Amino acid sequence: MLFKKKKAKVKSIKRRKISKKRKANKRKNAFGGYKIIPDEKLGAIVGNKPLTPAEMTKAIWKYIKKNKLSNR
Repeated sequence: MLFKKKKAKVKSIKRRKISKKRKANKRKNAFGGYKIIPDEKLGAIVGNKPLTPAEMTKAIWKYIKKNKLSNR
């Protein structure tokens, strides 16, 4: 009888691991997975390839720090 209970616990642990993997695979892309295509002026700063909003922000801050445009 003890042996059967242990098997039940093992199966439930395996089920939890499988369900976690399924949830990880179903995660949505940030911001709906869309990308921003910069125009000519913004493209001079961040480049002309499509970027996610997070990448866009990082590129703008990199430009600000490189050219010392911050008021620090």
